[in-house]
Amino acid sequence: MDKHLRAFIHFLSEEKRLSRNTLESYERDLAQFISYMNQKPHIDDIGAIKKTDVAQYIMHLKHLGRAPSTLSRSIVSIRSFFHYLLSNQRIVMDPSIEMEAPRLEKKAPHVLTVEEIERLLNAPPNGTLQGIRDKAMLEVLYATGIRVSELISLDLNHVHLDLGFIRCTAGNGRERIIPLGRIAAVQLAEYIHEARGKLLKGNGEEQALFVNQLSTRLTRQGFWKIIKKYAKEAEIEHEITPHTLRHSFAAHLIENGADLRSVQEMLGHADISTTQMYMLPSKRSMKDVYEHAHPRARLT
Repeated sequence: MDKHLRAFIHFLSEEKRLSRNTLESYERDLAQFISYMNQKPHIDDIGAIKKTDVAQYIMHLKHLGRAPSTLSRSIVSIRSFFHYLLSNQRIVMDPSIEMEAPRLEKKAPHVLTVEEIERLLNAPPNGTLQGIRDKAMLEVLYATGIRVSELISLDLNHVHLDLGFIRCTAGNGRERIIPLGRIAAVQLAEYIHEARGKLLKGNGEEQALFVNQLSTRLTRQGFWKIIKKYAKEAEIEHEITPHTLRHSFAAHLIENGADLRSVQEMLGHADISTTQMYMLPSKRSMKDVYEHAHPRARLT
């Protein structure tokens, strides 16, 4: 069964162009599934797996106390795997065809208020190399909504300050063009012209936009420490994550009238339903929306 798993992961990587993290998730889920099936004496090949075997595996995960989100992800992985096998005539019947993932409660992502954003963006000190760099990073994150992994993957040639945009490549290799706000552009220009060269310390071969004190590309862990530090200094009481500025970017755009399709494109979401979750924390009350939008809602 392992050879089928390897072929499936290769298919997802080469044909579907999924990100590394997504590939690792599929491989981990399916390796656990195959390991469980290998313990059953009547299963000597992938085609011998029946619906009852798959159902027993899901019950096994439930007994282990796996969260609904983990169960849902595992079911999606298993269904995708068997769909691939059936499409490529490796099996004659799909034992997962009637499986349904558990319904998950959509949780609104945590979003900072505009006032909290202002405090966070103003936390880096002026006049220091690290402060100039950190302020530019935070401004770019909030101005574009890119992921932290995308931020630290930016190279200098991905920035087009004269035209006011950056080119961003996601983990699946898809590139998107994202507008860069005026304030973020000013801060980024200051970093590039005043701080980046000094942080590089003569390492002119480094292409990374944001570099650390070792004159190499800033890591995700390095950024995580930076944002935690400034969140504390800005007296933000909520738990902050590397995605907090991305969530806040999307919610604030929608709250101020941006259409979902544009926000979806900027965030790089494949499905607009993913973008819709940002309407949950940002939408005004139904009464407020009605009174604001309907021409005959008010007397004056």
